[in-house]
Amino acid sequence: MPPSAHTDISPLSQLMMHVDAVADGTASADSIPTGFPSLDKLLGGGLRRGDLVVLGGDVGVGKSALALAIALRARSAGTAVEFMSGEMDLTRVLERVLAIEGKASVDQIRQCSLDEATRAALGAAAFRLRETMPGITRLPARGAAELVAGGHESTTLLVVDSLQALAGTATGALDDELALAVRALKSHALDAQIAVLLTAHLPALDRARPDLRPALDDFGARGAVKQLSDIVLGLFREELYAPSPGHEGATELSILKNRSGPTSYVDLFFYKQWLRFEDMVE
Repeated sequence: MPPSAHTDISPLSQLMMHVDAVADGTASADSIPTGFPSLDKLLGGGLRRGDLVVLGGDVGVGKSALALAIALRARSAGTAVEFMSGEMDLTRVLERVLAIEGKASVDQIRQCSLDEATRAALGAAAFRLRETMPGITRLPARGAAELVAGGHESTTLLVVDSLQALAGTATGALDDELALAVRALKSHALDAQIAVLLTAHLPALDRARPDLRPALDDFGARGAVKQLSDIVLGLFREELYAPSPGHEGATELSILKNRSGPTSYVDLFFYKQWLRFEDMVE
């Protein structure tokens, strides 16, 4: 059969059609904006289907808050998002959602100690969220194997909080369990053609070293995060270690690994009372 009679389009031809479409101004079909402009710019438009993205940081730095903010912003932009928590129940996640979107503290929401302006802001946030709330569920009790078995066919971005919450069900050592969970989530991202954003603690962080910014080797898990992730992000706030005027809220989000682009960092600001991150360019 002559070449002109073929009706199938090769993967290479499909890629070139995609390149031409994006060059003409069409949004890339596999890009998932995080909603943080500086980060999206460095990542070539955002997260990508098939990628495992790991967001790590020290205890209390705001990993869950930033992951939830990305889930909210991505969903607001039209992405199908599921947020799975292994560290909070539904009510506590929703309290954080309202705090972030309504600019109120979780304590105010819990105690219902709201002034009129804050109550109005929360009402407006709740109204907006009727159409833009991500799916929020608990991580399954049986860990990564049960999570992957869930399919997530209708999801484009799956946010998992956290890696350590997926461990504790197998008989092996903790690092082995975490490495298996990372491998399972990377395979799931590829098989389901979704982006997976996974938060992680830093069990190998050496607190005696001079610079406590996250590094790839801090993630432990037998090096699985370092080896298998497509993107690794490190969250750092100086005020956790050296509180002083001028450091409040200042946050560095470092791209420690980027399989498809540069490594760099972006400046964020953290409003601790609202658990809300903002891009400094905003």
